[in-house]
Amino acid sequence: MRETPEESGPPAGHERPPGIGDTTVEALGALTEALETVERARGHLYGFHQLTGGADLTLDRAVELLRKAGHTEHADLVEREILGRNVIPGSWTYQVVEAYNTTYYRPFMEVEARVRQDLVAGRQHLYEAEMKEARRTHGHPDHSAGR
Repeated sequence: MRETPEESGPPAGHERPPGIGDTTVEALGALTEALETVERARGHLYGFHQLTGGADLTLDRAVELLRKAGHTEHADLVEREILGRNVIPGSWTYQVVEAYNTTYYRPFMEVEARVRQDLVAGRQHLYEAEMKEARRTHGHPDHSAGR
């Protein structure tokens, strides 16, 4: 099975603009890879937020059971010292998430988008698109360019 000319090359919208060199494409690939890592870190931060919040809500049951078992002093200790406690000075986990988003995540996204816009008209994943083109088996139905 032969490919048509339309089937060779990176998918539409993923072509390298004229005059853009390999180092620029590689740099943009590294910048996007770093952003993808930040996306994963942000997901872990939301996991931390949800797990910590869930643990705090579970403490209600622990306090209730300690009281029911007659361990009022220990129930009071858990309630006073842990229930509703800040995870860092002055902040609950939602505040940590908000600070991360405002201080780091959004500026990172904006800078990554600006660099791509300025250098390659906003095109995404040029490095990966070229890697796909180099690694696929032309003419194989499961290796199509994916236009």
